[in-house]
Amino acid sequence: MTNASHSISLSVSADPRLARLVRMTAANVAMLSSMSVDRVEDIRMAAEEAFIYACSVRPSRELPIRFDVDAQQVCMTFELGDFDFDDAGSASETASYADLILGAVCDSYEKRSAPSALSLTLKADV
Repeated sequence: MTNASHSISLSVSADPRLARLVRMTAANVAMLSSMSVDRVEDIRMAAEEAFIYACSVRPSRELPIRFDVDAQQVCMTFELGDFDFDDAGSASETASYADLILGAVCDSYEKRSAPSALSLTLKADV
């Protein structure tokens, strides 16, 4: 692959039943990078966990997801709008589990504020 970077946008309803769509999109985006099959599986898992987390804080609302990819990495951004990460609310169990998985699988995992977003980076291993 050349060093070209690509940006792909996906907007779906924050419905956990659509997790497969997000997971498969992430896997296809990862194929644009220099990732092994195992690393593509990591991308799939990270995308699903982040999506389920986003669904818990934005139920049934439109959820924009951006994938930025080049030969070295894939970055995913799940836009959460005006969500306050400090407000534990009903998503606390989901958030704790997602934090654990995303922190372990991703090279970089960040919760950004104003506007809120989950930002994930997974680097290629090949």
